[in-house]
Amino acid sequence: MSGAWICFEDETGQTLHPPKARTWARRGHTPVIRVCGKGSQRVSVAGLVCVKPGAAGHLFTRVQVHRRRKGQRRSLSEADYAALFTAAHHALHAPLIVIWDNLNTHRSPVMRQFIAAHHWLTVEYLPGYAPELNAAEGAWAVLKNGLGNLAVFNIDHLAAIIRTRLRSIQHRPALFDGFLAQTGLTLQPQPP
Repeated sequence: MSGAWICFEDETGQTLHPPKARTWARRGHTPVIRVCGKGSQRVSVAGLVCVKPGAAGHLFTRVQVHRRRKGQRRSLSEADYAALFTAAHHALHAPLIVIWDNLNTHRSPVMRQFIAAHHWLTVEYLPGYAPELNAAEGAWAVLKNGLGNLAVFNIDHLAAIIRTRLRSIQHRPALFDGFLAQTGLTLQPQPP
């Protein structure tokens, strides 16, 4: 597709229990961070890292708070992905070539129907388990870099911190070249 943006989609999540990370303290005084809340609550994030030769990269996200209430979906739905793609298409004013993994929601009949109904959307799937080929993984590494050993008050506080960090990433377009470079992929055609 001429003029299309290449978009890498991936998901990540975070619970109230922070990931363990290295820290420092005086010798003999092991730091302890107490966390509160239910560990079953979760913040899910879907991200779309969009790159195009000669243009600054973009990051589009959808953040969903899952409180694990009875009957509530525990992950992002097809409607969330559809909204993410539609928002990116409207903001970029161009067709999208989306590269993503083989998550069951990505291959569902509802998602296939959405893809078929939109001429501006082309989807390609990554091999079985290949996170090293997905540029969105770089965004998650930057996002989670400061979340280690972070104690939050509740799930809404965690969601607010994640949204703030995502906005920070969005305002640093130079990062997107690095996200793509870490995959080993390039936007420039290779000579034969």
